[in-house]
Amino acid sequence: MSDLPPTPLDTLQQRIAHSFRNPALLLQAVTHPSYLPEHPEAGESNQRLEFLGDAVLQILVGEALFRQFTDNPEGPLSRRRALLVNGTTLAHLAREIGLDACLQLGTSEESTGGRNRTMALGDAFEALVGALYLDSDLEQTREVVLGLYGDLRARLAPLEETDNPKGRLQELVQPQHGNSALRYEVLSIFGEDHAREYEVAVYLLERLLGTGLGSSKKLAEEAAARVALATLAEI
Repeated sequence: MSDLPPTPLDTLQQRIAHSFRNPALLLQAVTHPSYLPEHPEAGESNQRLEFLGDAVLQILVGEALFRQFTDNPEGPLSRRRALLVNGTTLAHLAREIGLDACLQLGTSEESTGGRNRTMALGDAFEALVGALYLDSDLEQTREVVLGLYGDLRARLAPLEETDNPKGRLQELVQPQHGNSALRYEVLSIFGEDHAREYEVAVYLLERLLGTGLGSSKKLAEEAAARVALATLAEI
């Protein structure tokens, strides 16, 4: 038995209750793209695993919400899933399990605070889910992922209290474009009087950032703002 103290990767596996059969997958999941120019022998960054993990998370969280919130139509389910899989929430989960301590970063990324950067942590969490899926199966991944989230209602409560996508979008664009750069426009209203659906677009100056649907103009604007935030995060 080794007397060596556990490494951050050892601790991570203990916290998620999964020991990787293929440790190379776990190592790839924590390898930030900035690490490769200085360490080409590392092989591949976590970007492809991030792509896979994002898809797996959408399925698992979406299914869990579908089963738990049986009275929710599509709109609220989509909003709740978005809150649970956005970068901020995933970064918070990453910190809870010590994923931040495991990241392999380039020197510049490390020196500029990359280990605490929300995007890097959120991407790494998605990559970890992708690696877990490849190392096991969907059922095991479901058990681990939902275990990390815990009670979904409890996890959602503070997120829904503070969720203000229009305000966050305004804060994001205001420094560069000013207070009047965003414009919301109703594209269509459809459905019966008792079940109206609104489709709203949000523009930054004349650039379309996203569209959203909702049972009221306010909810449709909020949905459009969430899409816009995701669009700007990818730039």
